[in-house]
Amino acid sequence: QVQLAESGGGLVQPGGSLRLSCASSGSIFSISAMGWYRQAPGQERELVARITRGGITNYADSVKGRSEISRDNAKNTVYLQMNSLKPEDTAVYYCNVKFVSGYEEWGRGTQVTVSS
Repeated sequence: QVQLAESGGGLVQPGGSLRLSCASSGSIFSISAMGWYRQAPGQERELVARITRGGITNYADSVKGRSEISRDNAKNTVYLQMNSLKPEDTAVYYCNVKFVSGYEEWGRGTQVTVSS
């Protein structure tokens, strides 16, 4: 079974930074995209950032310019660097991996709290 290991969440002050990591046990050869979603209380889950196997990135408008998604193919790992964090960034962040077959896997979620 494919497993996703998430790390990097925590409590930060507004204006601070975090780097989320997600390592997949799946084969890098079968992965089509990796990314991060988030869900705040009472809100729908939304895409934060995604990177395809071709290196194409997508960002939510709310994080453009202050977030960067990257990957390490050797480690089957995707990273989300978030800077200039705002209280509205507070949410549970979920790693998502999509495979060429159409199958996708979700992480358990890691809490990011931005508060003074």
